[in-house]
Amino acid sequence: MTERVIHNQWSSRLAFMLAATGSAVGLGNIWKFPYITGEYGGGAFVLVYLVCIALIGIPVMMAEILLGRRARANPIDAFRSQAEAEGRSRAWGGVGLMGVFAGFVILSFYSVVAGWALAYVFEALSGAFDGLDGETSGALFGALTGSPQRLLFWHTVFMLLTVAVVARGVRSGLERLVTLLMPLLLVLLALLVGYAMAAGEFARGFHYLFDVDFSRVFLQCGDDGACTFTAEPLLAAMGHAFFTLSLGMGAIMVYGSYMPREASIAGSTVMIAIADTLVALMAGLAIFPLVFANGLEPGAGPGLVFVSLPIAFGAMPGGQLVGVLFFLLLVFAAWSSSISVMEPGVAWLSENGHLSRGRASLILGGLAWLLGIGAALSFNLWSGEDYQLFGKTLFDLEDFLASNVLLPLGGLFITLFVGWVVRRRGSEDELAMHSPRLFGLWYFVIRYVAPAGIVLVFLNAIGVV
Repeated sequence: MTERVIHNQWSSRLAFMLAATGSAVGLGNIWKFPYITGEYGGGAFVLVYLVCIALIGIPVMMAEILLGRRARANPIDAFRSQAEAEGRSRAWGGVGLMGVFAGFVILSFYSVVAGWALAYVFEALSGAFDGLDGETSGALFGALTGSPQRLLFWHTVFMLLTVAVVARGVRSGLERLVTLLMPLLLVLLALLVGYAMAAGEFARGFHYLFDVDFSRVFLQCGDDGACTFTAEPLLAAMGHAFFTLSLGMGAIMVYGSYMPREASIAGSTVMIAIADTLVALMAGLAIFPLVFANGLEPGAGPGLVFVSLPIAFGAMPGGQLVGVLFFLLLVFAAWSSSISVMEPGVAWLSENGHLSRGRASLILGGLAWLLGIGAALSFNLWSGEDYQLFGKTLFDLEDFLASNVLLPLGGLFITLFVGWVVRRRGSEDELAMHSPRLFGLWYFVIRYVAPAGIVLVFLNAIGVV
């Protein structure tokens, strides 16, 4: 197949790995992973999650990178050109378009949540966390989400930060940012883990995160002592393993299209998955010791970061500085992810000559910003039933559509395309794995295991299973 010539390319394999890791490492690692681990019982859930990363996350990421690098194009053109090369319909380009749209929707509400983290950096700097209890911390967060002006301001700031980076291109924008942010993010996280070791109940947090007791995960027990088996934690682990690696929306695919030819797809994917998982585990080691030291609940749900942790920061020595560092960490993680979800759409518009890269970034960012206004107002002016559809606010609808529908469908079509449309020899040549047995195992997983797992995640997400 003739390789599509593009001007954008990472300067090295390391740059690609940092960028892809930056795409994968986001609010899901530092915000969501700790609280769902708390909800589902700790170490046993972590083990199940790691198995799901190996069985679903890594094979699907390899398939996305394979498609991107083989086509040297954005997701829409990648599907179209490779479908044509295999004698199939160009309508497969619709899968790439669906991924681009999913990224656009995600960016609109993701920017609102990232704005919370930005706001909390300054709350921590001002000393607002000092002496907080459960009621006052909830009131602090409620004052932020209840203010349309503040939410729109921080939403705007974060969107401008994202557009500014993407508009500068691959090497001058994306690569330059991630090569700065990712090492800084790891340093900040290591500092927070060190603080948790010194000021928190680190041993208890460590055991909570790594001690395996499957009865705490797969058994639901009532007040009468009767217990029943539940598969909900397994489905949650499968879903998070899929979503944490930024799969199904074309971000990893377009990053793969900039990947140097000599770089190993399999080796790079494994390293990215390890780095992404390491960040999630380090976040747990930073958070749970502080939660336990302050008598807080590890399964506090989404409020763990924005309500529970500020209480801990306000009560501990040096907590003001630690609070600033923690919410900076959240901002950096969100920033490195947001540029990746905007990149597929910008790449498609600019590669096909529709718009310059700068204009494409401004237009897509502006449209996502407009949609994000509705997401921001969902917490205040538009929170009432009159502004809801199917019992969901606009923020909830955007989250549900992207996370529960578009991303699983995108991932499913990617596995079906690579497993059943692309010729086996083409995938084998692109992956260039040294062991035929390892390739055969990957090929079996991508044809049968991963699609079945993604279907289960999708059915669970829409409430069927």
